[in-house]
Formats: sequence, C-alpha cells, structure tokens
Amino acid sequence: MNMLVFEFREAEKKFFEENNFQDFNITFFPECLNEEFVETLAPELLEDTNIISVFINSVVNKNVIDKFKNLRVISTRSTGYDHICVESCQYKNIAVTNVTNYGETSVAQFTFGLMIALIRNIPSAAIAFKNSESASQTFIGRDLSKLTLGVVGTGAIGASVCKTANSFGMNILGYDVKHKQELVDKFNVKYVAFDELVKLSDIISLHLPYTGENYHMFDEKTFSEMKENSYFVNTSRGELVDLGALYKYIANGKIKGAALDVLTCESLKFSCPGQKKLDEEIQLDCLEELLYVEKLNRFDNVIITPHIAYETQDAINYILEKTMENIKNIINGDKMCRIV
Repeated sequence: MNMLVFEFREAEKKFFEENNFQDFNITFFPECLNEEFVETLAPELLEDTNIISVFINSVVNKNVIDKFKNLRVISTRSTGYDHICVESCQYKNIAVTNVTNYGETSVAQFTFGLMIALIRNIPSAAIAFKNSESASQTFIGRDLSKLTLGVVGTGAIGASVCKTANSFGMNILGYDVKHKQELVDKFNVKYVAFDELVKLSDIISLHLPYTGENYHMFDEKTFSEMKENSYFVNTSRGELVDLGALYKYIANGKIKGAALDVLTCESLKFSCPGQKKLDEEIQLDCLEELLYVEKLNRFDNVIITPHIAYETQDAINYILEKTMENIKNIINGDKMCRIV
C-alpha cells in the first residue's frame, strides 16, 4: 500500500525507524496537505497513493481529495476531524479514521501546569527576576486546595483533570450533557448547570470538542458572569472562546489570569513548513483574532502556548500506534474504526 504522511515531525521519526511496516511504501512530508501543496505532488503520487495521514493543520477539502485517484483511507492523527471533508469521502467510499483518548494524561498534566503557573505568578516572577526587579514586586498566590475548579466537559481529558484536582484537594464542579457517576463517587465532582459553574468557579478549565453549535460559548455574557479574580484555561478548541471578550475582562481586571493552548486560527501563528500563503477568506476571518492574540500576549498574567498540551513523546507514540493499527484494520475489512 502506498501511503503519504503529511505534517511529519522529528518527534515521529523514531517510531517509524523502530517499526517495520513492510506492507507499506511510506513517503513523508513535513508540509501540510492543502490545495496549495497538493499541486506540488508528482502525478504518480496522486495516481498511486492509497492512504494519506494528516494532522490538524492540513485542510483536506473536496478539491484536495479529488486530486487523488485511488485513495482508500484518510487517517488523521488527532481526535478532531473537521479539517477533512467527510461528505466527499462518503461519496467516494474513502474511509476516515481518527485517534481518540490519546491525551487524557498529558493534557491534564499540562492543564495543571498552566493553572499553577497562573495562580502562583510563575511567569511574571521569572521575568521580574531576570530583569532584577523581583525585590520590588509581590507574587502572592493561592493554595489550590482553597479554590473551586469548574471543569467544562468531563470526557476522557476532563475526567483526568477532575482526578488530578481531587488529589490537590480542590472543590470540583463539573458540566457535561453526560454525567459520570464514577467521577461523583471517586473524586467528589458535583455536576451543576453551566451558568452555575461559571458563577461559582475560581478557575474554569475547558475540555469540550467543537461542534459548531458551541461556537463562542465563552462570550461577553459568560465572561461577565465569572467570579471576580477568577482564572480561565483552555486546552480544548479555540472556537469555543471569543478572544475579544476575554481580552476585555483581562484588561479590566475581573479575570485575574488566562492560559490558552489553542486558537481558532492557529495557522496564522503556527503555520506549516513551506506554507507560502493563506486563503484570503481565512485571513479576513482570523485577522481580528490575531490582533487580540497580540494584545493578550502583552499581559504578564496571560500564557499562550502553541497547541502543545498533548505533546509528550508517550502521547505521540500512542497516536502513531493507533493510526497504523486503524489503517491495517480498515485494509483487512474492519469497519469499527471508521468515522465514515
């Protein structure tokens, strides 16, 4: 089987060196797959490729899919798959696979790293010390055990966050359409309505997938209802947050600190290798967010990281193992691991 792997990174190299996939002829590209890059591929690759593997920054739309003549599988090395046109795949009977539950431990640990950094003023203290200004400043924080954590979304990652919060002795509020009784029994999670969680939490941590219906669920109204001097952390999806509204409440001091590992328009800040231009429509849609990212970056009490919460070597290896396992299963006729 001829397979192309896009968005290939150095951290993935060792996995393929140590595993012999003798039934696959694999070609690696560090670039994203999109309408621009697909035009650079050799005609024989477009003719003979059976499998492509991408990550979240590729845009696999109908025009890209139509370029491949014998494609059987599109595998994304992520849980989300909204960067793939599933309707086109259904029409052409191309299987689509994703990888679930790869980040519950790594993302939960990273989330708490962000929380502790914010609440204990670690970034501003480190900057002040480097600039020999620490003697004139105070960096008083809070004990986590005295705070209420609101976990929005208690799937695999949210559940792991609840488990970690319980070990810190935190009061935990949860919001989800599905309540997990084991979180209530084991980790003392109290499920409440979304509005109640927003109003009562000292820290809100966001762990929901993006569905389209929850676009900007954290907007002007939601941020206005948060507790005074509360904190906000998002390691899920950028589309869930109105950055303009967040900026307003950071600037006026109501929200004491925020940490973001995800943005709606990440390609503007974390573009793929070799990407020469961005779609004009995307540029217009994302320009306002980019301006707010720059403004938020100026605050010492705001941390923005380039979508690395999941990124441990352990999680990367798991993603690759499941990716290859799913592809093999589909080739052997197993439909259980297909999205479409």
